[in-house]
Amino acid sequence: MEIIAHGIDLVDFPRIAQMIERHGPRFVERVFTPAEQAYARRHRNSVETYAGRFAAKEAILKLVGTGWRGKIAWTDIEVINNGAGQPEVTLSGEVKAIADRLGIQRISLSITHTAAFAIASAVALMESKAAPGSP
Repeated sequence: MEIIAHGIDLVDFPRIAQMIERHGPRFVERVFTPAEQAYARRHRNSVETYAGRFAAKEAILKLVGTGWRGKIAWTDIEVINNGAGQPEVTLSGEVKAIADRLGIQRISLSITHTAAFAIASAVALMESKAAPGSP
């Protein structure tokens, strides 16, 4: 696999807490898929979990080079942990169409937290092109 793009984002917990307090379920439903919401509800500190997912979505939008605009929906990006606890990305809608045009075949994602911040790093991968004359 070959790295073709990288995106990173940092989110502070108070920002997400304020958005949830100010806009309530409307914010959560607009930004997070039902599976992401269920995952956050299973954790003691759902704000921390939402902040990590929000940072991941921002990092992925940077990775595809668009930011949040046009026909892109926050829920075009879903981040769910696999059985080993590793976050995995599923794209749909406009973000998937953009990623496909860019040749992105997989996104490797890492999310971490401190006492007040969540950071996410996303790396776009594609199959390496074989060198001329290689098998």
